Amino acid sequence: MFSHVTVGADDLEISKAFYDAVLGPLGYGPAMAVSEDRYAYPSDKGVFLIIRPINGQQASHANGGTIGFTCDSPEKVDAWHAAGIANGGKSVEDPPGIRASGFGNMYLAYLRDPYGNKLCAMHRMTA
Repeated sequence: MFSHVTVGADDLEISKAFYDAVLGPLGYGPAMAVSEDRYAYPSDKGVFLIIRPINGQQASHANGGTIGFTCDSPEKVDAWHAAGIANGGKSVEDPPGIRASGFGNMYLAYLRDPYGNKLCAMHRMTA
């Protein structure tokens, strides 16, 4: 559905270490340097990028925005969450676990990256 998702960072090395850690359990990374101002995590469905803001201003997070990563098991959600906490992320909302929704049950975990971007790892559970 998406061609790419980009988050801003002032210190690319801090963000690279964080995203290498949280995307590793999902089967992505380590990041590829695209230029001195950006790293990329390509996949067959799109690319996730961390960049220094092009306008030269400080990086900031989107109010109300969340970037969700698909996982194929609750164990991968837990590994993603643990890697994020160990690498400068902050757990937000409820602890990792099952949430009921109109779309069916999901196993979710939420983090904020070192720059405050809100992230989610999600496994859709079978009925």
